[in-house]
Amino acid sequence: MTHPSVIRPADHASYSAEKMGKATIFESPRILVGLNAFEPRQEHALHAHAGQDKVYHVLEGEGVFLLEGRELAMTPGDLLVAPEGVPHGVRNTGDSRLLVLAILAPAPTRKSR
Repeated sequence: MTHPSVIRPADHASYSAEKMGKATIFESPRILVGLNAFEPRQEHALHAHAGQDKVYHVLEGEGVFLLEGRELAMTPGDLLVAPEGVPHGVRNTGDSRLLVLAILAPAPTRKSR
């Protein structure tokens, strides 16, 4: 993909019956813009990033943001910022697909993925 260009994230979604799908829309040493695509009942388990902040923006579907000890409902248009070291995750609690834009800064190194 050539940048800058207009992007329709759903066109790049990668769904999988086995596990959450991931797709990278843009990557540089400073930022990674990707998609997390969930089939019904799929989950991205609680995890944290050292040295990185993460932003989730819900594009389609419904579910919950997982935070250490909490679950927060998510619907299209909702955004969550998970600063460095804060445990976070996502669960699709609905009966339809869930598509979440994920932005990480700085971008992860190839080894940490």
